[in-house]
Amino acid sequence: MHPIASEDEWQVASPESVGLDGAKLCALAARFEEWKEANLHGVVVMRHGKLAFEHYFRGFDLKARNGPGIIDFNTTTTHDLRSMTKSVTALVLGVAIDRGIVADVDQSVLSFFPDYADLRTPEKDRITIRHLLTMSMGLAWSDDAPYTNENALNIAPDPYRYVLSLPVVEPAGSVWNYSGGATALIGGILTRATGKRFDLLAAALLFDPLRISDVTWTWLPNGDPKDWCCLWLRPRDMAKIGQLVLDRGRWNGARVVSETWIDAATAPQIKTTQGGFYYGYQFWLSASSVSGRQIDWIAARGQGGQRLLIVPTFDLVAVVTAGNYYGNERLASLVPQTVLGDYVLPSVDARR
Repeated sequence: MHPIASEDEWQVASPESVGLDGAKLCALAARFEEWKEANLHGVVVMRHGKLAFEHYFRGFDLKARNGPGIIDFNTTTTHDLRSMTKSVTALVLGVAIDRGIVADVDQSVLSFFPDYADLRTPEKDRITIRHLLTMSMGLAWSDDAPYTNENALNIAPDPYRYVLSLPVVEPAGSVWNYSGGATALIGGILTRATGKRFDLLAAALLFDPLRISDVTWTWLPNGDPKDWCCLWLRPRDMAKIGQLVLDRGRWNGARVVSETWIDAATAPQIKTTQGGFYYGYQFWLSASSVSGRQIDWIAARGQGGQRLLIVPTFDLVAVVTAGNYYGNERLASLVPQTVLGDYVLPSVDARR
């Protein structure tokens, strides 16, 4: 349960040395070893920039990298992030804006797609990158089962044209509506702006500076990666992304993305239709009650119970991976909620 040092640049520490209750975290491991139905795959906890707790489980993974099966998860096993991928995409865009590759978030989306002139309307011309980031582009999209829009996006010869061809149902910026298509357009914009595939940009702008190399994408028929879903990373590498956000754009002291971008991405840009949640730039924002105190947090969230939790007040990052996908929504929500709310957050000594 105590992490082992490796070549991934993480400093390791005992829970107690960084103000965590090791007994409570060990109780987490015992609870989920017994609760097989929970299908928890892994938990990693960092505090004060050090890796202090790590435990993996044996479980079934429908979305395993090499196909469905029972997996003995460990430090080197990559896991499908599902929609946590969206938060990664937002960070790549942030670096691109920092470097002047894209001017700003208020550029018109259609300005990057001049070959789609036939799709232009006054309403669609008003859709900006900001609206993509905040899931408020106003186009007809449902991310609910049976996933009609996403299934169509996955097989479209031109996925970006497919999204932008959808009818306008709300003025851009007025209504939050969760949409994989909105994030897909961010990748398309960056590819149009640079002439480079999004996965290559993500490596150059984000993963290489974080020393993340074990990366697997899922691909679209047009040869582009799916930037809204289904990126595989190791939990320790997911934690690096969380630490980058916690440290306001720095990794091991080196600037990767600007404080300005991190501040905007993790600010409440729009209220969601899910109770208690606000949305930043592809990050979720909410709070938990810990010993009667409200603790704000930032999260990347993915289907099946994937979570990256960033808690500035506690100087803490936690990663949860699990396998509760389609038809298992109750456990997909309950399992990470139990891990974080009953064990990880209560284990923190806020005085240290």
